[in-house]
Order: sequence, then C-alpha cells, then structure tokens
Amino acid sequence: MGTPEFAVASLDALVRAGYLIAGVVTAPDKPAGRGMQMSESAVKKYANQHGLTLLQPEKLKDKQFLDSLRSLHADLQVVVAFRMLPEVVWNMPRLGTINLHGSLLPQYRGAAPINWAVIHGEKETGVTTFKLQHDIDTGNILMQERFPIGDQETAGDVHDRMKEIGARLVVRTVEGLIAGTLTERPQIEVSGGEAGIKHAPKIFTETCRIDWNRPVAEIYDLIRGLSPFPGAFTQLDGKVLKVYRSEKEPGIPSVPAGQLVTDKKTFLKFAAADGMIRLEEVQLEGKRKMKIEDFLRGYR
Repeated sequence: MGTPEFAVASLDALVRAGYLIAGVVTAPDKPAGRGMQMSESAVKKYANQHGLTLLQPEKLKDKQFLDSLRSLHADLQVVVAFRMLPEVVWNMPRLGTINLHGSLLPQYRGAAPINWAVIHGEKETGVTTFKLQHDIDTGNILMQERFPIGDQETAGDVHDRMKEIGARLVVRTVEGLIAGTLTERPQIEVSGGEAGIKHAPKIFTETCRIDWNRPVAEIYDLIRGLSPFPGAFTQLDGKVLKVYRSEKEPGIPSVPAGQLVTDKKTFLKFAAADGMIRLEEVQLEGKRKMKIEDFLRGYR
C-alpha cells in the first residue's frame, strides 16, 4: 500500500527479493498539471509494468474494496507513504500490517518527518518499521536503521537516500516476521515524555515563509528542509521568490534584517539577525528554477 516514488523502492525491493505480491493498493488517478490530465501514481505505474493486481479505492471502508482486499488472502500488508488505514483494513492479514516511517520513532511522528528533521538541523535520522495500531505512528517498533544527515544536504537528498535504506529495511523486516525472529517493542518515550518528542506535521504555506529576523543557521536549515518541495520563499519586488539552495555568511550584517545586497552579476544576499544568507538557486514566480548567476543576468 503506497502512492509516491518513495513507496516504489520498497515494492521493487520486495519483488526482487522474490516475495509474492498478492496485490497493490494505491490512490485513485487524479487530474494534475496545467492541462489537468488524469495522472497515475508512481506505485500504479510500477504495478502495471509488472502485472500486479491493483486496487484504487476512493474510500477505505467501502464494502467492495474490503471484499476485494480479503479475496487477495494476503499474509501481511506493507504500508509505505499511504493514507491512514481503518482498523478493518490494518487488522485483516494474519501477520498484521507494517508501516515504514521516515524517522527514528517516536521522534518525528507525522506527515513530513524528513522535512522537519532537516529544518531542525538534525545531524542524524533513520527509518523505522512498526506494526500499525489505532493512533498514527505509535505502533510497536520492529526494526530501525540510523544514518547521518550531511550539513549541506536538502530534504530531497535525504529522501533519495532514505527510500533505498528504507526499502532494504522493509525486506529485512518481512524476512524477520516470516522467520519469527523479530520482537515487537513499544515505542520508548524520550526524556521529558511527550514533551520531549518532536513532531512532523503537514507543512503549510506559512511554514515556508522566510523570516529574515531569525538567525542565519535557522534560515539555512529551513531552506534545506523545504528543498525541493514545497520550497522556502521570500518576496522580491512584490513577487514570490523561492529559494532552494543557499550559503551561510555569519557575522554582523551591514544592512537591516530582510534587506538585500547584490552586485547584480554574481551574488544576491539577504541580511538576517546575525549574518547574511547568500542565495545559490532560486525560482521567481512564473519563471523556471535557476542558479543565481543566471537569475541575475536576466533580472532587472
């Protein structure tokens, strides 16, 4: 059960490992792009290419869907980047349902764990497989794997590494469940209890707005954590300017926070609370993404 490209890596790893995929459940087709053409999910495309049985329910409690799901007689359901499941679905297989989550649970429960880990300047993240239960991202942990986050890595960079690491962990988890060698363990609350847990809620437009009164390190991490999607942004001459890559220049800024400095050829910087943020890759509203030198060459 999955929808985006992130989920395809795990499905492909299970196929390559020789497991019988009883069926694939993904989101219904939806209109996308300027022409609003019907678009298929990445998981659907993969399933069709490999001749896998496919289900695309509008509603997960629909009787027809539930009957079709039961008819697959799956021993185990694997969820990667999908919707929240009702109990009638996750409790159906004899081995239950496992989920791959893009963090070291219980930290960063929620919809955007990769983004928030980078936004918060974490030096390490990981992937967790766990058994689904009622409350989202709270089930018993099966396996975890840690890996570092580079100082210059964006959320997109971490995503691309994580989908492969996660795919391998899914296969190892399935192997362990079949062999009976895995021990479920409750999620251990960190020091401070619930108050010590960082959450990863859905990201809204206001999260993406750059506040130039903040420290340079915080702004730099926000830009990394929202790149390439949905993108941190500021205003330039009344238009939205998205920033995908930047550099930190700590020190006392020579102009007030939020004011820009440029030589109109090679650099464009914004003043922050304790230094400057040098923009490296940007996209002005209505234009394509480009390196700052190319942007300055065409912008007056």
